[in-house]
Parts: sequence; C-alpha cells; structure tokens
Amino acid sequence: MNDELRQRVIQALQRGEDLPNEWARELFPPEKREYELVYYGKEREEDIIAGTMAVPLQAERTFGKNGVDWHNKLIFGDNLQAMKMLLEEKRAGRLCNADGTPGIRLVYIDPPFATRQEFRGTQDQKAYQDKVAGARFLEFLRKRLILLKELLSDDGSLFLHMDWRKGHHAKIIGDEIFGENCFVGEIIWKRATAHAQKQSFGVVHDTIYHYRKSASSFVWNPQFDAHTREHLDKYYSNIDSDGRRYTLGDLTAEGSGPARSFFGKLLEPPPGTHWRYAQKKIDELSKEGLIVMTANDRPRFKRYLDTLAGKVVGSLWLNLPAVNSQALEDTHYPTQKPEALLQRVILSATKAGDIVIDAFAGAGTTCAVAEKLGRRWVGIDCGKLAIYTIQKRMLNLKTDIGNKGKALKSQPFTLYNAGLYDFSKLKQLPWADWRFFCLQLFGCKDEPHTVGGLPLDGKLKGSSVLVFNHHEQPGAGIDEETVRSIHAAIGKKIGRKFYIIAPRGVFGFQQDYIDLDGVRYYAMRVPYSIINELHQREFTALKQPDDEMAVNDTVDSVGFDFIQPPKVKWTVGVNARKGQLIKEAFLKIENFESRARLRGEDTQGGMETFSTLMLDFDYNGDVFDLDAVFYNHQMEEAGWEARFSAESLGNNVMAVFIDTHGNEAREVIPLAQFGLHPPKQVAKKIKAKAIPKVKAKAKSQK
Repeated sequence: MNDELRQRVIQALQRGEDLPNEWARELFPPEKREYELVYYGKEREEDIIAGTMAVPLQAERTFGKNGVDWHNKLIFGDNLQAMKMLLEEKRAGRLCNADGTPGIRLVYIDPPFATRQEFRGTQDQKAYQDKVAGARFLEFLRKRLILLKELLSDDGSLFLHMDWRKGHHAKIIGDEIFGENCFVGEIIWKRATAHAQKQSFGVVHDTIYHYRKSASSFVWNPQFDAHTREHLDKYYSNIDSDGRRYTLGDLTAEGSGPARSFFGKLLEPPPGTHWRYAQKKIDELSKEGLIVMTANDRPRFKRYLDTLAGKVVGSLWLNLPAVNSQALEDTHYPTQKPEALLQRVILSATKAGDIVIDAFAGAGTTCAVAEKLGRRWVGIDCGKLAIYTIQKRMLNLKTDIGNKGKALKSQPFTLYNAGLYDFSKLKQLPWADWRFFCLQLFGCKDEPHTVGGLPLDGKLKGSSVLVFNHHEQPGAGIDEETVRSIHAAIGKKIGRKFYIIAPRGVFGFQQDYIDLDGVRYYAMRVPYSIINELHQREFTALKQPDDEMAVNDTVDSVGFDFIQPPKVKWTVGVNARKGQLIKEAFLKIENFESRARLRGEDTQGGMETFSTLMLDFDYNGDVFDLDAVFYNHQMEEAGWEARFSAESLGNNVMAVFIDTHGNEAREVIPLAQFGLHPPKQVAKKIKAKAIPKVKAKAKSQK
C-alpha cells in the first residue's frame, strides 16, 4: 500500500465511510491471501530493512595474528543493528565465503522462546525466563529473520531452533519471509529423557525449522549415523563367503514402467511400481553380482555394508543428548547446546571455508564447532556474560567434538563493539578512519562533494555533512560564530539542513542545533547518544541481566551510546571463621554509580543499576579468563558480598563490574590485598569453583 492510498483509507475511516471494493486488491494483495500471521505492531519488510541503523563495528581486541582477507568476528551489541552493518559489508563485497561467494552460507539461531514460565536450575535457582511474549516477540523474531535472509548467500540455509511454545508461530513467519517452497524440513531434536508432568505428556524435544534462501539450489550434504548392533543384526544378517555383510534391497519405485530382463527372463514390475534402473544398468549390476534372484523369482539388489557411510540421518534426532553438568564441554551457561548438534547442522549445509553466523551466540557452541570444522564464523550477542564465555571458550578449544582431544589454537578472531563505543580509542584513530567511522555512526553516505568551495564529506537524507578534522585543527572549536560564518558562505546553497560531526568538546554551544534563515545546523557530537529527531524510533539502550533468569532476555535496542565506566567502591578480604577448613575470600561492593546518556539526557544510577560481577581468579595480565559470575540479586541477598574459596586465587584477581547498560569497570586486585600470600612454589595456574551459587544450570536446555 502506498502512502497516498494509506491516507485515503485513514480519511475514509475517520468519516465513517465504507471502503470501495476496488481497493481490495491493494489492501489484500493476492499473493498474501493464502495466509499471513496478523498481529499488532507488524511492520513492512521494506521499512524494517530501511529503518534499521547500521551501527559501525569498533574493534576492541584481536586474538591471534591477523593479516588475511578474513578474520572471525565476535560482536557485542544488538544483533539487528549489527546485522544491518554486516549487510552493508556484504553489499560492499567484504562478507564472502572462502570460494568468493558473497553472503553467509549458514545461519543457525536459537532465539529466546518467549515464555513466562520459570525454569529452575540444579541449585534451585532461576535459570532463565524469556519475558518478551506474544506479538512483541513475534515481531522481534521476524525482524531478525528478514535481515538474516538478506545476509544469506543465494545457496545458503537457515536453521531456526524453537521449542513447543512459539514454534508454530515461527513456522508461519518463516514461510512468509522465505516462501513455503523454500521450507526444507522440520527436525525434531530429543533433548531430554521422558519425565512425568501432572496434566500432559512430558515435553522432551525442540523443533528446528530448515529454510533455504533460493528455491533453485542450496548446499546440502547428507549426514550419516553409525549402524547400531541391533540394526546390523536385523538388516545386514546376510554374510558372503568373504565375510562381507549385506542386505537385499528393493529394485522398484512408485509409478509405472516397462518390463526388464533379469538373467534372460523378462519380468514385469509389481502393479503400481516400475524398475529403478534402465536395462543397461541392470545388466551391469548383474555382471558385478549385485543383483540376485530370490526363491520366488524376485530380483533384489545386493547392498554391502562396507560400501555405505552409515545410516542416513532423518528428521528425528534421538542420539544427541543435551549438555549435562558433567560434560567436558559444559560452560555453565544457561541453555547451552551440545557441540554434536551443531556439528550435524554445520556439516549438512556448508563446505570448508564457508561463513556460519549465530546471532544469539550465547555459550558460543556454533562458533566453537565452526572453528573445529574449518568454517568461518560470526557470533553476535547483547550480553557481556555471553561475550566473555565465548572468548574464554575460543581460547581453550579442544580438537574433538564435545571438547575432547588435544588443544586447538583458534584462527584469529576480533572482538567488536556495535552500538556501545570507547570514545578514547575512537579519538586516536587516524583521520581517514575517524571520518569513515563518524559517517557510519550517524548513518551518513560517504559522498565527498563541494558546496561554495567548502569541501564536505557526505550526505544524510539528502543534506550535506561536514566531519570536523580535529587532527588538522587541534584546539580549534565550533561556536555559534563558526556556524554563522558557514551560513554566510553557503547558506543559500545547502537546503534546509546541514550536519556537523565533531568531538563533543569541540562544540562551544549546548543545543542540538542552530536555526539561521530557515536552515537548521545540527551538532552531531561524539561521544553522544542518538539525536531522536533524526531517526524513526527513540533511542533505547542495551540492558544487561541482573539475575540468572534474565540471561536470555530479548533486546531490541535502537541507536548507539558511548562507554562510561561505572564508579565502584569496593573492599576485599578473607573471612577467618572458627572451625572452617577452607578459607573464604570475599569482595564487597560498598558503593556503585553508573552513568549513561539515554534519550539525550545524562542519567545516573546507584546499586539498582549494578548488573553482574565477573571474576578471573588468576589473571595473567593479558586476557580476562572468566571463572565466576555473581548477579545483582545474589550480591544484594549476601549484603553485596561475593564469596569464594581463597585457595582458588592466584597472584592477581581481575574483577569486572558491569552495569545494566553494558558499561564495565575493571580492577586488578593483588593477592596481598586480600591479606593472603602466594605459596613459595606455584607450579601452575590454580582454578577452583566458587563456593556460592555462581551459575545456574537449566533443567531444560533451550
């Protein structure tokens, strides 16, 4: 429906008139009459793609040596905005598989399941609770599926992992976006053993929906399971004189066809069937001894066991158990999926060197398995817990699936921020990189041009953009007089809007814009949250969980912000309790203050804005190696203390304090500050589990 018709419909309804019949085709297009999921807040696909900000990626750190045409990406931020940026990279030819094909070859996502039911972990803690329900969740998922489809290569696939609560809705949305003819199949994964429920059958499975980007072709590699002893005894009980096992298979298929000659005897196929092979192929197989006649004169195909890769995997996956607390691959992250599950998915739909993306990366299983199988990967998550869990996992890989075998050094990967930036690092960028980042940050086109002799850098919604070069003019500022000078020179030639991007401290006035003779001059400050007037939606920030059940909350942020580390006052020590064999160390938060700029306003918060405390018990001075997590509610219940075994501590402890917006403050705490001293001989790094309820494990693996 175009804008003109939309206004006419609104006006007719306001007047209380019936809509003309001739509008029916526009209001209800024939291609959408078969079915469509209708709900409040559903947007057009075109508006979703156009209206999503492509927030730039700020490299935080690279692990390993780069210097190749591709490096794997771990992205912290809202996945919708990060995917829009990846889409820009695809269009620019920078998001390619090893064979040069643009786009992602495989998408696997395991989004939150939008349930208000609480799951309890092994320590009776809430493991997670998906709070986004109903229409809001459906549109949240639909937006991401639309962007993911755009990211796929033409022969790519998407695997959507859901449970019984919203799977039926997800299937309809998938059919709308990809087309029912691109629905490949439904996979049932048995994730739990049978258990009793009071008034229903116990739910023991999840559903995975498989779609392909194109109806013509897609990458597909059949997967095989090893034959069980029971299967061999039942179907491969025949043994040749040389000891080879075989079975006798049918030579017919459904349909009709002519008679064929078998060993000189012309045989008609049974009614309603036809012989699978032409006469020439039948003669070849007979000479090879692969066709035999049974006692009732029925030709059968002789299939040897050693010629098969195994039993072809169907859509019912029963032999891939969920991750339990004793598994070597267990990261203690709620809803973690087993590596064997992702191995089957990745091998079925990719080749070596293909890009695999998981936009809800969580525990990082997709990234880890892609690495082990020689695939390129992109992992996105809005939670700091997920990011640090994945970072640790990728730096401690084992070669075999299930985290077994020898140590495996991962290929280089870079940790990026998308939507929450470190201004101190940005300001140090060379001019060309600073200019490029600023244009991306505010969604401007990189379009150098000149107006009235003044060189300009880009366009924003058709209006000119100037990126101030603070490198070339150190100490210079932009005040109202500067704006008036620009207006005097080019004011009649630039239309109604003009944008100036510069570091925040460069501007000598506080207002967002200055109006001069009908021209509005915008001050685009860096660091600065988004100017709401310039975008379709108000800015909403990332939100970090403050308890275990919120780990998988959906996040739908719009815009960007800049890192403002919280201020934390803390103390550490050791509780020397009588009769206690193991010394208990503690870290107590005395005061916590967070700062953020939301919807153009500076905000401050106290203890209620504290999200999580993460600890590395033996910090090596380089990489933060996550050992324990303490959530807001745990700390509050314990008097804002985190308690852990003193024997687990190395020479230095790294503490990361995170607020609800993802800002973090880091502190390196020497062992001596706890009042402890290292033993005279420390052979290697000691790692021990924390005493308190550090991480919850979900009974139901999502």
